[in-house]
Formats: sequence, structure tokens, C-alpha cells
Amino acid sequence: MIAKVGVVVFPGSNCDHDAYYVCKNLINVDTKFLWHKDTSIEDRNIIIIPGGFSYGDYLRCGAIARFSGIMPEVIRFANNGGIVIGICNGFQILCEAGLLPGALLRNNNLKFVCDTVSLKVENNKSIFTGLYDIKEDIKIPIAHGEGNFYCDENVHTDLLSKNQILFRYNNNPNGSLDDIAGIQNEKRNVMGMMPHPERASDITLGLTDGYKLFKSVVESVV
Repeated sequence: MIAKVGVVVFPGSNCDHDAYYVCKNLINVDTKFLWHKDTSIEDRNIIIIPGGFSYGDYLRCGAIARFSGIMPEVIRFANNGGIVIGICNGFQILCEAGLLPGALLRNNNLKFVCDTVSLKVENNKSIFTGLYDIKEDIKIPIAHGEGNFYCDENVHTDLLSKNQILFRYNNNPNGSLDDIAGIQNEKRNVMGMMPHPERASDITLGLTDGYKLFKSVVESVV
């Protein structure tokens, strides 16, 4: 199978071109934009929901984007085993859509945090993290005001017992429960993370730890 990436663009997306650039120009795979009003993902077999401020983050982050025209097809695709990646606002949208458990709350300091943070890879038996070493420390930028991951005790127990936690913060910047920075669903085909791996994939930027995430996913379908 040939990897074909679709990057969904919402009004307010601002990391869509970054994700497109990494997949198209660095990983060298067929990549195209998908408009939020589209009702088909066409022939794409990897979907990226990028970061930004979809619909201005009105009501609640991701709450409006969850009802965009393309989302029923993304949900159907994911429920049928299709690979979906949500980054930052994309993570929020996937939680709102019920494709990932939990919710992203306001940062505990009630401030927007923009920084490069250190993460630990908690699971490398995933299509999203296969090229990392277990417990590998990586550096990835963050930029969010509502990145504080929360879930109830039962969901947290499931995340632990089913090995769904992919990344943890080494120095928690937002108050996330159990230092959680990224998770996958139980079926292991949907991933969400608050840090921005697309901003850490090009040597020109001085950070390349995010490259292996995209490469891992592409290699899983090739």
C-alpha cells in the first residue's frame, strides 16, 4: 500500500502547511489538503487534523470543528481502522468527536504556553512511535492555552492498563493528569498529542525529534 496523507484545513488552522510540508517534502509521500466542508477524504489513508484555532476556538476548543462537514467521514474512517493523527487543536477536536477519551482543559496557570519541552516516549509498540526507543527523551515545541489533559479515574486506569499513553512530559507545562502529552485509542489507529512534532522535523529549525513520528506512521502503511 502507498501512503497517501490528507491534511484537514479548518477556518483558523495555522499548522496545516507545516504538516503538509513535512509529509510532502521531508517524508516524500503523496499529500494533499482536505477542506473542512468536504464530505469525502477521497483516497487518503492517513488523516492529519492539524493545530491552530479552528473556528476561533469559540465555545470550546474543537467544539465547532467537530461538526464540520468532513468529520463524519473522518469518524467513519477511524472507526474502520483508518489512521488519524490529531495535533494540538487536532487533539482537542478528536476528543470532542469521541475518537479519543478525555478532554483538554485550560492550562493550570491559565496562561498560553509557547515553549520547547522535553517528552518521554512511553510506548514504542505503536504505529506512531515505532522508530523511537522506549523511554527516549525528545524535544518538541508546544503552543497552547488549553492543553491540560484530563480524564476520570476509570479512563485513566484503561489508558494505563491498555498501554495507550504514548508520550509524557518530563516537566509538565500545563497540569496534565499523569504528565500525559499524547495518547492513542484502544484500537491503536488514532493518536492525539498537544506538542507539535511538525515543528520539530526539519534540521533547518534545529529540531528533528518529531520527524520519526511521521516516518513511523508512513512506514506502517508502506
